[in-house]
Amino acid sequence: MHPRQITVLGECVADAFAESARPRNELALRVLPGGGPANTAAALARLGSPARFLARLSGDVFGRLFRSHLEASGVDLSHAVEAAEPSTLAVAELDAQGQAAFSFHAQATADWQWTSAELAGVDLADTACVHTGSLALVKEPGAAVVEAFLAAAAPRATISIDPNVRPLLVRPEVYRARLAHWCGLADVLRLSEDDLDLLLPGTLPEQACDTWHEAGARLVVITRGADGALASLDGERVQVPAVATPVVDTVGAGDSFTAGLLHHLGTHGLLGGRLTDLRLGDVEAACLFAVKVAALTCSVAGPNPPWQDQLAQFTTDEDVVRHLDSTP
Repeated sequence: MHPRQITVLGECVADAFAESARPRNELALRVLPGGGPANTAAALARLGSPARFLARLSGDVFGRLFRSHLEASGVDLSHAVEAAEPSTLAVAELDAQGQAAFSFHAQATADWQWTSAELAGVDLADTACVHTGSLALVKEPGAAVVEAFLAAAAPRATISIDPNVRPLLVRPEVYRARLAHWCGLADVLRLSEDDLDLLLPGTLPEQACDTWHEAGARLVVITRGADGALASLDGERVQVPAVATPVVDTVGAGDSFTAGLLHHLGTHGLLGGRLTDLRLGDVEAACLFAVKVAALTCSVAGPNPPWQDQLAQFTTDEDVVRHLDSTP
């Protein structure tokens, strides 16, 4: 079955990584195109899902990098806004485990300036799912515009949200205050264990799933890094193990997981409404696929998701592990 289009709405971020082995008093940055929603759109397109990205792309050097990267990945940018504001920049420092700590340069940048007029002409007739999240949902002045767009899209498309909490930029209380509203809009809520700790501190994952089900989200998936993922469909739960991965860094892994999840559901004809035909076995299969996509993203530097042919050669988790063991 050929999947219908998935429309992603949100930010692009220039992820700048400090290069080691430089002379004293000199810092070199290696800049890669990133941003949670942009990563998800690129991953969806590379996996073979028709992916359209609604973004505000600056004309600066970073904006040109984003456009080139997304187009090369096969993303439809026909509704991207040519923005006058500068791009958002994040400078990442990696620890010994490949986990990134970011400092952000995001004041008055292009990604948060959405107006109702910019989204009014977007045709969703061919869209099975609208995915958004991260800073686009909480950074003013555009956040309310994005929420209104989701509410308008909900009658005709499955809604997917990834909160992707960034406490250095927006206080966790802002996310907490909106989360129940998002669950009322969302059919799919995907978040990380770190997000859970910030949104509902001290809450067991299973309890959190039930809280978010009560607020309206049918499918909740909590990714747990090396511990895999917990998926909950209306309170029915399944645990999926991670794929063993030699980690270069974890940047973009959660975004790739989300793409893998939505791609698998879409290719099986399960997106497009309120997930009424979805069963727990479907969710488990989609999560098993998604952890492979995330593992391959962890095996390379930065948010660089795999292409469909890289996954097509794998038939078992062991095959993925063998490939990752040979990845330079």
